[in-house]
Amino acid sequence: MTHDVSRYIRQEVERELWARAAGRCQFQGCNRLLYKSPVTQERVNISEKAHIYSFSKEGPRGWGPFATNKRKLNDLANLLLVCHDCHKTIDLDAGGARYPASLLMGWKREHEMRVQIVTGISPNKRSHVILYGGKIGEENSPLQAEATIEAMFPEWYPAEEGPIKLSMSCEHEDQTDLFWQTEANHLRAAFDQQVRPRIKDSNPNHFSVFARADQPLLILLGALLTDKVPAEVYQLHREPPSWKWQSHHDNFAFKVNQPHDTQGEPVLVISLSAKISYDRVTSVLGTGVSVWELTVEDCHNDFLKSRAQLSAFRETARTLMVAISNAHGQAAPLKIFPAMPVACAVELGRVRMPKADMRWVIFDQNNKLGRFVKALEIGGNRG
Repeated sequence: MTHDVSRYIRQEVERELWARAAGRCQFQGCNRLLYKSPVTQERVNISEKAHIYSFSKEGPRGWGPFATNKRKLNDLANLLLVCHDCHKTIDLDAGGARYPASLLMGWKREHEMRVQIVTGISPNKRSHVILYGGKIGEENSPLQAEATIEAMFPEWYPAEEGPIKLSMSCEHEDQTDLFWQTEANHLRAAFDQQVRPRIKDSNPNHFSVFARADQPLLILLGALLTDKVPAEVYQLHREPPSWKWQSHHDNFAFKVNQPHDTQGEPVLVISLSAKISYDRVTSVLGTGVSVWELTVEDCHNDFLKSRAQLSAFRETARTLMVAISNAHGQAAPLKIFPAMPVACAVELGRVRMPKADMRWVIFDQNNKLGRFVKALEIGGNRG
């Protein structure tokens, strides 16, 4: 133990330590709030100030560079704000082999940098978080707010403590008209109650959308939101599992296949996450159709990685809708057979122009029946 230095830590050092840590444990992976009990939630200071290089010469990490200037052992640079459990974990590491000083200093830098990034975001970067998870076939798709917020930083941060939840749990099977009617009506009502007031308030007027549901309902969600409202739509990636956008592949492009004859009723096949063969369409509608297709070179369920790809999808889809309308007129309904990522489904609805586009009749693949079934309509008197 040092004889010329006490364990007293100056108040200004303690205040800055708390500020830099944002009142959370700096032990990597803990992040516990240190101003309240994790059990009773009562306001109580549960923080401890751990020395990175030990206060005692015989401590786990020794004095290190402070051997010749022991008065600096209590300086901010040598302190880690932690909870009792993590403090004990660090100090029980005899010899400092598992938690060396260099590792603890790295954790301290990373934690403080994360706090700077999060708290340094401009106030105009606030965004309302929308969660919409529905039943997909036999599987429910609940969404966790904690997993989505990480994807927003540092471009956006939540405008409210809790997200806007538009989900419902419908017990009807998804091949029935009652399922689609119930889910669509609920989505429209929840949107009117929770989202429209925030759009009108315009403070902020930005939304971050995280969704997992049947594609017709995702398209409806996008159509309700429209592209007039600033929004960021996210995609849950399989590899690596994350909502965060990744890098863009420069050689990526969407393709449009046009029908040879536009005399039949218009159909749009969207083959992105899987290839939809045309005979699956004609088995439902008959052969008197003109099939347009939006696709990619390699269809699979995890191709969408970047914002740039999603932007290219919006541009291609909007141009395609104009071409179909010009070829068939606005009176005929456009029948849509989708197989695409979640974010594309929402954005397809957002690029829809209610006054200019045809009525949409959206189909959905039903695995129990082994075919596409009519799900819902957008446009006309269906909204």
